[in-house]
Amino acid sequence: MGKSAKREARAAAARRTLLIVDDHRGFRLLARRLLELDRRFEVVGEATDGASALVATRKLRPDVVLLDLELPDMSGFRVAAELTGGPAVVLTSAFDLANMGPEIARSGALGALRKDGLSGHALMSILDAAPGETGHSSGGLSQ
Repeated sequence: MGKSAKREARAAAARRTLLIVDDHRGFRLLARRLLELDRRFEVVGEATDGASALVATRKLRPDVVLLDLELPDMSGFRVAAELTGGPAVVLTSAFDLANMGPEIARSGALGALRKDGLSGHALMSILDAAPGETGHSSGGLSQ
């Protein structure tokens, strides 16, 4: 195996698998493109509501769940709470997150991103700031 092949194999092994949960198809598509271009993430699935997010998480076992706060069947806070002890959860919202720190922390999510601020770098900054590999306690916000 050549040097470039070894480098690519290491990079692929270091990628974090990701499930995108959002009821808006356009955001799921944009998030997938942005995060896969980053090459630190591999999107392994998508879900459109809380119930399908829970099923997909059990089936796909992603490292990270990117989870919309406003889902048609339940809140992202509730889904995050049900995923505590599992994958790292980062919430997303189109709305201001400045006053949601306590709710984010109580839900078990690592933090939250405004949708218009989503990038691989922003997501990694929340994941890297977390205690342990999949700890769920920082409540970090990125706007």
